[in-house]
Amino acid sequence: MKVYEFGKEHVKSFVMFQCAVEPWWVFNASAEEMAKDYHVYLFIADGHDELGTEFVSLEKYAMDAADYLREQNIVQVDGMYGVSMGGAAVIRFLATEDIPVGKAIVDAGITPYPYAKFICRLISVKDWIMVMLGTRSLRLMKLAYPPERWTPKGEDPEAHYRALHQFFQQHYSAKTIYNVFWSTDNYSMPDPVPQVDTKIEYWYGEEEKQAREKEHDIEFVSKAFPQTVFKELNGLAHAELVMMFPERFAAEVKRFLEE
Repeated sequence: MKVYEFGKEHVKSFVMFQCAVEPWWVFNASAEEMAKDYHVYLFIADGHDELGTEFVSLEKYAMDAADYLREQNIVQVDGMYGVSMGGAAVIRFLATEDIPVGKAIVDAGITPYPYAKFICRLISVKDWIMVMLGTRSLRLMKLAYPPERWTPKGEDPEAHYRALHQFFQQHYSAKTIYNVFWSTDNYSMPDPVPQVDTKIEYWYGEEEKQAREKEHDIEFVSKAFPQTVFKELNGLAHAELVMMFPERFAAEVKRFLEE
């Protein structure tokens, strides 16, 4: 795991967990926006960190982050955010780690599947095949995520997609991609989930609402953390806010953290 820190001069802490199969620099702009007021810790998971590691499990991702924070003598986190796989890391962190979190945002966080194990294996294999094909082909990447929508403001679409494609080729092994999807869809949680005092918002893009309902994510979070407030992000798809709109992202986060 690799940790990028921004805004070290600030006292208030803000932890960010990444989504799966994306390089650290797609979160850089949003981290820098938050760093205007917060000391930001951006945790990049094993297998994504350019260190030659392999992703092991969602549980390890959350635990490694907690260990790092303890090493920095952080006894309370002011704000925490995670998207998709990172949202799952937030859910796991809140339920299992002993570092209090004031406020947490779970952005389209993935929750454990309620299906039989063999069905979960089949889903993981399907996801693995789709991502292996998509990340190895520049043409398929552009078909799945049209450059006119998924190129950050001010960047050249062709250069952006070639950089992504090169990163995928160099750093994401077949083992990492399989482990990411298997673990993120099937990580363990304590039963019952312990009560926490953290104020929580669960975000989802307007275009992914049906997916979050179909995959039982909203239902799971509402039961695990009944204090959660659910917020729909108008006009957005999965992980689009943090990756494409850093100013809007920071405004939404600070609205919640500072209210």
